[in-house]
Order: sequence, then structure tokens, then C-alpha cells
Amino acid sequence: MSLISFIVFLIIISASTLLLRRRKSSLKQLPPGPPGWPIFGNMFELGSMPHRTLTDLRDKYGEVIWLKFGAINTMVVLSAKAASDFFKNHDLSFAERTVTEIMRAYDYDKSSLALASYGSFWRVLRRLVTVDMIVHKRINETASIRRKCVNDMLLWIEKEALQGNGDGRRCIHVARFVFLSTFNLLGNLMLSRDLLDPDSKDGAEFFTSMMGLMEWGGHPNISDFFPFLRWLDPQGLKRKMKRDLGKALKIASKFVKERVEENKEGDRERKDFLDVLLDFEGNGKDEPAKLSEQQLNIFILEIFLAGSETTSSSIEWALTELLCNLDSLNRAKAELAEVVGPNGMFEESDIENLPYLQAVIKETLRLHPPIPFLVPRRAMEDTNFNGYHIPKNTQVLINAWAIGRDPEVWSDPLSFKPERFLGSKVDYKGQNYELIPFGAGRRMCAGVPLAHRMLNLILGSLLHEFDWELDGNVCKETMDMKDRLGITMRKDEPLFALPKR
Repeated sequence: MSLISFIVFLIIISASTLLLRRRKSSLKQLPPGPPGWPIFGNMFELGSMPHRTLTDLRDKYGEVIWLKFGAINTMVVLSAKAASDFFKNHDLSFAERTVTEIMRAYDYDKSSLALASYGSFWRVLRRLVTVDMIVHKRINETASIRRKCVNDMLLWIEKEALQGNGDGRRCIHVARFVFLSTFNLLGNLMLSRDLLDPDSKDGAEFFTSMMGLMEWGGHPNISDFFPFLRWLDPQGLKRKMKRDLGKALKIASKFVKERVEENKEGDRERKDFLDVLLDFEGNGKDEPAKLSEQQLNIFILEIFLAGSETTSSSIEWALTELLCNLDSLNRAKAELAEVVGPNGMFEESDIENLPYLQAVIKETLRLHPPIPFLVPRRAMEDTNFNGYHIPKNTQVLINAWAIGRDPEVWSDPLSFKPERFLGSKVDYKGQNYELIPFGAGRRMCAGVPLAHRMLNLILGSLLHEFDWELDGNVCKETMDMKDRLGITMRKDEPLFALPKR
């Protein structure tokens, strides 16, 4: 029997079990949703842009809909009103995470803040980030590091642009330079080193391995929809993940061991995030005495996975929207010129005096949340939500992309209008459920204060240092605004733009 025939056989023999479970669940009222195929459910109906497809189903089925992906029950939240009820009244019932098969490689999920089971160890990780790492005082202390990395990015852009022909300048791939800069920035905050320094062999290998993790993490995996196929790994995704994750963990381990040796030789002048992790001591009750080597290494990887791709994709979308809305671009540049001065250097301390720049970031995150479904939740118990029965272990997708376009709360929701946030108290810090690009509740992204600084600093620096133009063959009407899903929601066609001094 061929492998394909064997897989089909396994799917068929599991059909009766799945149908029995569905019949039992249907005795209680589930949310409405498209009927789907036998066994496969709605797997083939969402297309390559499921965040858009599901948003289109809102008018027919309502603000909460039910889907089946193979063996996985899934509830999707599509409105700000339903999201508010979810986070205010049911956050604890859905505090667990849905963990994909590839994220179980090397038990990554067990040491990940984003994916760890809701409990004492997760609280330890959360406290390390919110109390010891990303607090206002420590963020202020590391402002010079971020400024240095952004200055490097501006130099890279200038050098690349000057390699053009004709007038001596050429368009550059914006997101690439932002990604490299962010990767180095996180390297300095976490490890006090430039990981993309030309002389850093370990840094280059670490970067390559991390790119692999992002690649495999963005692929749909049939093993998630039919768990009995996990041992086969039919797409080979877990094997590839283990290969690249193994390399990244090995390099991270080397970084940690080097730091331990450095600390034995004497006190370091400045403590970074790795020092915070190494200094951790548990309370001896329900916490580990120290973090294990595995936990340390995975924590390091997560910092890079969480920060680099999301930042670069958001900046790419922001500059794209501004280049398609020149009034907004000119207003942002005028504000920077007034506050910073035409020849001054933009500093993080200027951010709070730049309400329009902050509004541009908010409007970008409303229209283009970096992770449109956030990190999926999972029901810890049978729950009644919005009048419907939600069985234990149901996967929950919060469609932040749909919520940002909810016509019940946003006027002219499809248009890019940063002005809507001027004089408004709506923010993305988890209290306003109509704008939740970083989530909300207990499992909200812990890195929002740092993300706020990075996004505003990078975009503000790009706008203040350069005058940007689209390639001569592209205009607002011909700009490709389609997106594609991977680890984050990126532009399907990368933005190439011309920076001029």
C-alpha cells in the first residue's frame, strides 16, 4: 500500500469517530457556520487569505462562527463587541493555547511564554518580561542601543540607494533593512552583540536558522488537522523545524555559556536581558529554583521570533500606506520637522510629542495587524459564550483583522485615516477591544511597551531622514495591497521605494 493510500485509509477509518463526536456536540447549540465537507470540515474553503474569507462570512453567520478543520473544533470571533465579551468575561476559560505540531519540536512550547500552559511556570516567564525586562526604567536605559541600531539601518539604506544608476540612487527593499536592523537591535538587548556583524560567524548562522523557523512556522500542517498523522509528518515540516531549531538552540547555548564564563571573570558594566534570565531565582514553592539551559535557550529564540518579523512587516505596511496617502505622509514629516527640527536627530524622547506619528502607527496596526488571528487560544473547559456551547479544547481564533474593519465601531473602516486617533483615547495596549493587534487579557503580548518604542522610532527615523517616493512604475492606483500569511501578515509584493536626502 502506498503512503498516500495508507493516509487516505486512516482518514476514512477515523470518519465514524469524528461524525459521532459532531453528532454529540450538535445536541447543544454551537455557533453558526458554513457546513463544510465530511471529515475535512472547512479546510478547503478558506483559501490563501483566511482572515479575509472569514470576515466575508460575518454578514451571513454573525459575529461568532463555528468551523471544523479536520478533527479540530474552531470558534472565530469577528467583531469588537464579541471580542469585548470574550476578554472581559471569559478570558480565564480560554487561557490555554492551541499548540501546533511543529512547535512541539524539542518541547519548544513548554518553555515558550507565548505557548506555555497557563500556570505557575507561565507566570514566572510573564513576570520576567513585564517586571524585570520590559519596564519603563530598563527601556529608557537601553534607548542608546536602539538609536545606534537604527542609525546603522539608515547608513545601510543610504549605501544601498547610492548604488543606483542615472541620478545615482535606486529603490530599496524597505522591509529587508528594517528586519536586519531589528534583528541586531534584539541581539543587543538580549545578548549585547551585533548578530549581523560581518565578522560574526555565529551571528550569521543564528540568523539563517531563525529564518528557517519563521519559514516552517508559517506553513499549514495537515498533522494539526488529523493528529493521528503526527507520527508520519507527511509534509516533513516537523523534521525541517527540528533541523533548524536544533541549530538555533545550539548557537543560543554557546552564547549562554560564553556569558556564564564572562560573569565568572568579573562584573559586567551593563546588564542585558540574558543577565536577567541568568540571575533569576524562584520562590522554591511552585517555581523552578533556576531556569534550565533549555528554558534559557528557548526564551532567547522567542525574543527574536516575536520581535523581528512583526516589526518589519508593520513598518513596511506603514510606509506603503503613507506613500499611497501623500497628505498623511506630508503631515507626518511636517510634525517631525517641527518637533525634532529639520537637522535634528529623532530620539525616543520625542515620541510622546508626536501624536500624528503615533496615530499613523495605530492606523497601520488597525488595518494590518501583524498576526491577524493573534496566537490561537483554547477552551480549558466547556463554556457558554455569546449564548453558544463551546466544548472543551475548542480552538479560538480572534480575527483582529476583521475587528479592525468592524463597521459597527469604525467609520469608513477601509480607508487609511490616522486622524481618527487624534484626540482619541483608543490605544493598542489591551483595554480597547476594537484595536487589539497585540491581543488582550492574560495572554496578551508582553512586549507591547518595547514594540511601541521600536515602531515609532524606526518609522519616525525613516521619515525624518529621507524623502520617500514610489518606483516610477507604481502609483496609488497600481500599488499591490494584497497580503499573504506566514508567521506574520506581509505584503504579497514587497515594497520597493526610493529614499532621497
